[in-house]
Amino acid sequence: MSTSTKPTVVLVHGAFADASSFAEVIPRLIARGYDVLAPAVPNRSLIGDAAYVASVVRQIPGPVVLAGHSYGGAVITVAGIEDNVRALVYLAGYALEQGESLGELQGRFPDSDLAAALVYTPFPIEGSTESGTDVSVEPDKFPAIFAADVDPDLAAVLAVSQRPLAAQAFADPAPAAAWKTKPSWGLVSSADHTINPDVERYGYERAGMTTIEVDSSHLVMLAHPERVVELIEEAARATAA
Repeated sequence: MSTSTKPTVVLVHGAFADASSFAEVIPRLIARGYDVLAPAVPNRSLIGDAAYVASVVRQIPGPVVLAGHSYGGAVITVAGIEDNVRALVYLAGYALEQGESLGELQGRFPDSDLAAALVYTPFPIEGSTESGTDVSVEPDKFPAIFAADVDPDLAAVLAVSQRPLAAQAFADPAPAAAWKTKPSWGLVSSADHTINPDVERYGYERAGMTTIEVDSSHLVMLAHPERVVELIEEAARATAA
């Protein structure tokens, strides 16, 4: 695949993280000749976050490979219906069915260790007298649950720099399921303590994805960046014009 036909890779981060979670993947993709964009996801609601990512994708000239980690998988499930999206790549992610919420998908399986480590914090909603609820992870439990095979010093930084997810995001039903019409690839983190790996497997199998498993914590992009880049490249090559 020549450089001129390579898609732009858009990397969508998940909950309790930001775009820096792709810090090991981005330089590897750039070195391989890809244009890369890793937007800051608002993490306020599934529908709102997907609309934001879709607006970013629409402004990119040419084809896009859309890769989403964790909650970012749910976001690309909706945003991936954009015309220029050629492929979807799920990284330890949620592949929702149309009309399904995160809470519904997770509720089919036993809780991971994450469930007992969540913190709920109110935040003001502009123009409303009601408060929203932010969900984050207890910082002292974050490294073991989220990043067990990541450098401990880095995991400590990630633990105190989380981007919370509004509770609303767990309840929004997905208005679309892009994997129904877009070729999709999935990576299961088989040592995941944030999402039950069976949740990942179930969503990928239901979608008929090409799937690989990596013995990794939830933050597979930092622990095994080469495997992630290889999967993204596989999707890019398979869907090249």
